[in-house]
Amino acid sequence: MAGLAAPSSRGAPSVYAIYSSMEYGPVPEGTGAAQKHAQNPCKRIPANSRFPRQGAPGIGQDGALIKAHREPGAFRGGGAASPASNQGHMHTAPPLAGAPVGYFRDEDQCRTKGKDLKKSYKQARLQDGLARQRCRFFHELDAILGGRRGGGAAPWCQVVIKEESDPELDPEQGLPEDDYAWTQVSVTDGSDQDPQGEPPAASSSSASSQAPGGLLRPEDAAAPILLHHHHQASGGFVKEEKSPAGEEEPGGAAPYLYPQEDAGRESPGGSSLRSQRVEEPLLRRESRAHLDAPWRAGFSRRAFPRPRTLLSTREKLAQLRNRRKRPRDDKFDELVRDIRTHFREREKLFQGLWEEEKAQREKDRRLWAAEMDWIRQMWTKSQKERDAAGEEEETNGPRLIKEENWNLCKGLDGDPPKDTSVQEPPLLKAWLESHGRSFGHFVDGKWLKPGGRETCATKNPTTGEPLATTLQGNGEDVKAAVTAATNAFQIWGQQPVHVRARHLYNMARNIQKHQRLLSLLESLDSGKLLREARDADLPLVVRHFYHYAGWAQLMEVEMKGWKPLGVVAVLLPRDSPLLTLAWKVCPALAMGNTVVLKPASSTRLTALLLAEVCSQAGLPPGVLNVITGDQGLGEALAAHLDIDQVAFAGSVEAGRNLRRATAGTGKKLSLQLGGKSAFIVFDSADLDSAVDGLVDAIWLNQGQAHNAGSQLLLQESIAKDFIQRLKRRMGQLRVGDSLDKTMDLGALADEKQRDAIESLVAEARAEGAEIFQAWAALPSSGLFYPPTLITGVHTTSRCVREEIFGPVLVSLTFRTAKEAVVLGNCTPYGLVASVWTETLPLALEVARSLQVGTVWINGHNMLDAASAFGGCKESGYGRDGGKESLYEYVRPNWEISPCSSAMDINGKTFATSQGTEAPLNPGEKRVPHPITSDPEGNIPSMDRTYKLYYGGAQKRPDSMSSRAVLDHTGKTLAYVADGSIKDIRNAVEAAHKAAPGWAKQTAHTRAQILYYLAENLELRRAEVASQLEALTGAGREDALREVDLSIQRLFHWAAYSDKYGGAVQETVLYGASLLFREPVGVLGITCPDEQPLLSFISLLAPAVIRGNCVVMVPSERYPLPALDFYQVLDTSDVPGGVVNIISGNRDDLSRGLAEHQDVQAMWYFGSKEGSAAVEWASTGNLKRTWVNYGAERRCWSDLEEGAGEEFLHQATQCKSVWMPMGEIFAN
Repeated sequence: MAGLAAPSSRGAPSVYAIYSSMEYGPVPEGTGAAQKHAQNPCKRIPANSRFPRQGAPGIGQDGALIKAHREPGAFRGGGAASPASNQGHMHTAPPLAGAPVGYFRDEDQCRTKGKDLKKSYKQARLQDGLARQRCRFFHELDAILGGRRGGGAAPWCQVVIKEESDPELDPEQGLPEDDYAWTQVSVTDGSDQDPQGEPPAASSSSASSQAPGGLLRPEDAAAPILLHHHHQASGGFVKEEKSPAGEEEPGGAAPYLYPQEDAGRESPGGSSLRSQRVEEPLLRRESRAHLDAPWRAGFSRRAFPRPRTLLSTREKLAQLRNRRKRPRDDKFDELVRDIRTHFREREKLFQGLWEEEKAQREKDRRLWAAEMDWIRQMWTKSQKERDAAGEEEETNGPRLIKEENWNLCKGLDGDPPKDTSVQEPPLLKAWLESHGRSFGHFVDGKWLKPGGRETCATKNPTTGEPLATTLQGNGEDVKAAVTAATNAFQIWGQQPVHVRARHLYNMARNIQKHQRLLSLLESLDSGKLLREARDADLPLVVRHFYHYAGWAQLMEVEMKGWKPLGVVAVLLPRDSPLLTLAWKVCPALAMGNTVVLKPASSTRLTALLLAEVCSQAGLPPGVLNVITGDQGLGEALAAHLDIDQVAFAGSVEAGRNLRRATAGTGKKLSLQLGGKSAFIVFDSADLDSAVDGLVDAIWLNQGQAHNAGSQLLLQESIAKDFIQRLKRRMGQLRVGDSLDKTMDLGALADEKQRDAIESLVAEARAEGAEIFQAWAALPSSGLFYPPTLITGVHTTSRCVREEIFGPVLVSLTFRTAKEAVVLGNCTPYGLVASVWTETLPLALEVARSLQVGTVWINGHNMLDAASAFGGCKESGYGRDGGKESLYEYVRPNWEISPCSSAMDINGKTFATSQGTEAPLNPGEKRVPHPITSDPEGNIPSMDRTYKLYYGGAQKRPDSMSSRAVLDHTGKTLAYVADGSIKDIRNAVEAAHKAAPGWAKQTAHTRAQILYYLAENLELRRAEVASQLEALTGAGREDALREVDLSIQRLFHWAAYSDKYGGAVQETVLYGASLLFREPVGVLGITCPDEQPLLSFISLLAPAVIRGNCVVMVPSERYPLPALDFYQVLDTSDVPGGVVNIISGNRDDLSRGLAEHQDVQAMWYFGSKEGSAAVEWASTGNLKRTWVNYGAERRCWSDLEEGAGEEFLHQATQCKSVWMPMGEIFAN
């Protein structure tokens, strides 16, 4: 071996040196590398050079290099050698540009690096020998612990690295020399200096060209050797496994020889200076005969000290043992042992996890194969039975399902079986068979099967095969269920809140245990895809039960001042019955109510199963009852006198009928009806994301959902491109069996619905619209309908105006954002909408402008139990989800439940004339003449006639007649205008003109106006009190107190102007879900006769402060305080049209307001008959109503009764705006 150039520093070597020295293995004999080396033995090999690996023994078959571990400069620093050092000695390539120079000692990076280390270590075991495997391990170890960035090695690498199998790091003292066949003969840190006056040996990269002072002679060049790229492992020692004499390596491996990377240079005087580079290690496998042979020529033994290149192996080991005796070496040994143990355990852990994964996959495969075998057996058995009985196959039977469904029925060999379809899973079949496939009602915690009832078969919408039979209930069944719920309410409503919370929590846990069974039954019962039921609906159902368990616990804190209603009737639709059930039942039970539930006629089984699951969870009997039947049973349940609230979800027409049936009965009503939801795409949107979102929006549940985005609004600049993308995506949709997890659409609910869809599409085609349908994905038989796109239609087309309730999408275009808002609001529905744009200000402005209950930005169908969901206009009223839904199932503590009774008036004829009493005329004797105002009686007083007030001005009535106002003694105080329906229309028109501007006013501006009203009313305090004293007969103090309370009420609601605007809802969405409490719009308010001024102010102030415009009908008996109030309005900067006052007959004017299509809500405080008439007349546009059913108990002077939270709830409507995130982090 050549002599060493003295190193420039005493820096210890890193494990990279050891790893690189054993990187590629020996060069096979006869290879080009070996021959080239033999021809030019003096030429240095660059540190980053590579040799061909094809055919190299002990290396992978493909000869590929492991890049991350085989780049010599990947983890070490240091620059290239100087040109002087490279001349005539070696050619050293610089390190790779941009290569990392080490890792920080960071715990997280160590854990992250562990996976890669385990992978490379395992690969090294498969491809490389044991020596290179260990060196790679320490290479990674040094990378994790962090090497020096300046090119030097870590100081802890100055010790000998021991073999894992050795009990001690040092070799035994008495170990013979020939027991160590592998030796390192060029390890130095510069501590051993050459003798003075003796020049260092010349460096070379080949053992065959060594100077006489080297270990190898030139005649040994024929021996197979391998050159490697390696830094000096100064002071280090790699102790390999013992290689017995005469035993060759596998594959005929030759001895190892590692070149030195000498950067030595000579001084100007010709003397050789110490090199800046550290010498490469040289390993040689020596045989016993060689060790026993006498010392060869050129290798002279001499006394110590002398260069380590000339030391024997025993001398080097002794020198290393002496140098290793330092305290920190023991710590390093312990560190090495711990790290080795850690990675050994990690390797075992990963191996165990992989074995478990393989076992689980094999188990799943066997279960799948067994289920497929069972399906084939059942199908074969049913076919034999049908053939034996001679029955005809059903039209929509499994034999007729198209081959698109074969992917779930494939055999183990991959071939699709003939004439098969997805059958009932064993779990679902077991539950159905346990009940004999015949179900009754679930009442009072047990199954009820009364005799003499008709039965109805529940069928699978995909195949038409019957699943089970259920009862058709009647009035007796309704009575039994309501009686059980009423009795249970006496206990359930008085339970502590913590007890109710525990019951809801247990129900959620038990539903999770049966989640698979519920999802399977939901899919077969309603036709919903199993993928949607399992991944979307059931987790949301469980989430609702958990969420409202929390609200049950917090009722005494968050819902203080409210109490439960009693018995709640829940009527479910056929689309998403299980999710709708959770929406209605959870808040009702959390607030202490009991429930009688009636599912849709075609989807009954999921409700029955859920009731059974809740009963198994320990829910007290009678708290949740389920009865089955047709639509008539639902009407009978809603009309029952012991029902306190009706929660309905379904079609618009059914909602109207229900509103008429419950009018005047004192029952609260919440409606979740249909919708024509807008899907607005701007040119700034991500079109590919919008296409995928549209597919989920319209074709979710085959379009049989009220929140389906069935109306596509495209900006003209992107319409053509978007339609092309959409058609291409529609061609990839798959239609088939609902149990097939690869399907995108399933079957429709019934034949009647399919006929209705075909009729609408045919009508659009006849009008000249362009129809695109993806027929290629449609099975040959069954209740399927292809995904359909209708373009080129007019806004007056029936398919644009009406809800289709199927997989049909209608597309329109717009030019500006304002036009998009107009098109989105140009519909009687107002359930949901989605806005697609990357411009956030545009998205928020459009979301606030749309008249809907829920807006999704860059998404659709995002739902959560903590977010309010509901509609406005003809999509109903009331909210599901969040705290807002709780108000539907409670009433104030002071309020007494109204006596439920059937409406005994004719809603069509009641209050359709100007009244039974004609206005007083001057010819009647009972009308007194004006009293003189001067002491002598010569000058009569001025006559005053109160006019109507709307549009910011006084107006004469359209009827051109007046009404006399009498005082408490019967004397006439004044005449007031007798308003009519025409005056109501004018006032509503004025209110609609003022509504947009007033709603956009800041909360501070509205508050200032109310403060001005209070100031101006204070100036007229004595005058108004005198008028009240004369009109009502109240005492002076009582009159003054009423005026003072009215001023306080104005201050109270002015303070609420900017404190009830909304909240941020904490949902599971990665983003923000905002709750805006927006104004309802134009309100019609009818005031009571009690405390005429205070009641007028108490109803006016909360409505106006929340941004509504009002049409007020003052007290019919005492209208003067309200009519005098318009003078206060004129002097308080109230915009014209915000407050409109129409006097006249209370019931006539109230009916006109209730029937008006542009009035969004109606408040009525009057007679019981008038309350019933208002509720009955409100069905035209399904406006919200708030009536008192003739009750006179409300004390307007009490702050809770006259200014409670109920007023704010009635004066606002909630809008949820969902804004997902995901620009920086993953969504």
